[in-house]
Formats: sequence, C-alpha cells, structure tokens
Amino acid sequence: MELQQMRYAVAIAEEKSFTRAAERCFVVQSALSRQIKALESELGVTVFARTSRRVTVTPAGEAFLAQARLCLAAAERAGADAAAAQGTVRGPLRVGVIPTVTAVDVAATLGTFHRRYPDVKVLVRSGGSDRFLEQISGGQLDAAFLGLAEEVTPIDVHAHRLARERLVAILPADHQLAGRRRLHLDDLADEPFVDFPAGSSGREQSDLAFRRAGLRREVGFEVTDAELLIGLVRQGLAVGFLAPSIARKVPGCAFVDVSDGPVRVEYLAWDSFNPSPAARAFVESVVSNKAGR
Repeated sequence: MELQQMRYAVAIAEEKSFTRAAERCFVVQSALSRQIKALESELGVTVFARTSRRVTVTPAGEAFLAQARLCLAAAERAGADAAAAQGTVRGPLRVGVIPTVTAVDVAATLGTFHRRYPDVKVLVRSGGSDRFLEQISGGQLDAAFLGLAEEVTPIDVHAHRLARERLVAILPADHQLAGRRRLHLDDLADEPFVDFPAGSSGREQSDLAFRRAGLRREVGFEVTDAELLIGLVRQGLAVGFLAPSIARKVPGCAFVDVSDGPVRVEYLAWDSFNPSPAARAFVESVVSNKAGR
C-alpha cells in the first residue's frame, strides 16, 4: 500500500468526486481510478460506492480513511522533523483564532511568520476557545489564540499568557447610562443583554462576574461573533461587554468602564506533548515579539 494511494483516497472522500480529486492531485482521472482499484483489491474491501453521478464512502472505507489520515499526517511530520534537523522549518501550521483577539495583531503576526518561514503552510480556523483546546489536545490544531475567564486555566496544553483586561459595557449611543464615566454591574443587571452562547468561554467571563456580584441578568440575544453583537447594541436592542480596544472603535455606540466587570485573559496555547517544528517556531515568534514590545 502506497502513501499516494492514501492521498488519492482522502482527496476523493473530501471532494466526493473522482474528477475533482484528480484535479486536486494533479493526475489524470484514469490513473487515479486505477490506483483506487488496486488499493481496494489489496485491502479486500470496497472503499467507495460509486455510480456515474455519485461517490460515497462505505463503512469499511470510513475505517480505512481514519487511519489513512493518521498515516499521512505521520509521514508529513516525519519529513518536517527531518527538515528541521537540517535547519529548515516546513510543514503545516494550523492556528485557531477567536474573533475578539486584542493582545496581538493576528494578521501582522502571521505575515511576519510567513516571511521568516516561507516553507510553512499556514492554515487559520475561526471559532471558540473551548473547541480550540479540544482540537489542540486531539491533534487537529497546532496552536490557538484563546480568551478565557480569569478563573480558568488552560489544561492539557502549554499556554503563554498574552494579556489581561477588564471588559467594558457597550451601550446604544442614546442609552440613559451612556454618559456615565463608570458603572457597576448592578447598574446593568435589569438591562437586556447580548452575549456569546451559554457555556462558551466568551460567555463564562460575564456569567462569573454576575455570579460573583450576586446578581442575575437576562441574556435575550446569543451570538457567535462580535459584529452581530455590536449591531444589536447599535439598534438599541441590548447592551453587552467587549474588550476596550474593540469597543472604542465602534461607531454609533458608547462604552463605559465597569468597576466590577468581567475580566478576560488572552493566551497563546499549543500542544503540550509533541509540538511540530512549525508550531515551536510560531510560539517562539509570538512570544518573543510580544516580549519585545
């Protein structure tokens, strides 16, 4: 069984088409089809059920593909480690980024890293801190920028603390509290809130602050990105919390410090077991750049 056959099989499964998989792998379709037939003959199972219009993965194929992906990742890692021993950093770098990073300029950071390590293929995924921690531990991500409540410490990963900040209240511009210089949570407790989904790290920061203050609030709007949160506030539907550096740039809204408001800590997290050469280089780049500011 050859690695190339595994690559072809993974491409077919992801593209759901022999034609598109052949284009992706830069090979003629007839050659790809012959390799898959040879693979199925060697395995003694049918990996793909196909007609002239449809390609699906069989149950046996699902089992094979799960291990094939691991084999391909291991082969890629072996090549990256060998290159690193010769002083060349290459291979994939999969980075998770929450939508509210403020501790670093993510685009500039990735740009600087790319210019220094052009042989590294950088892949960026957007999402939430909880999912990113699972993906780092499970080997699907190499590193991630996280935002966690102050009381929460990342586990099963290495993490470098980048920043700590107290969130501010973001209010409609004509809100009765918009002119205040400082607020307390009890000033906001009766307001309708927009926040991130219950159970998420973004939400936990605010929930902990209200619990600590012995207050209850109503979250009528749950969102997954800052843009929608801002839009709902601008329309006068709710109030919310944001990082100061984000809130002060929002037109049509007011922001006010909250003395006992939520605190967020930003981290760079990465694999604690066996980080790839690209991951180690990225962590070193971020940490050294942050220290040099």
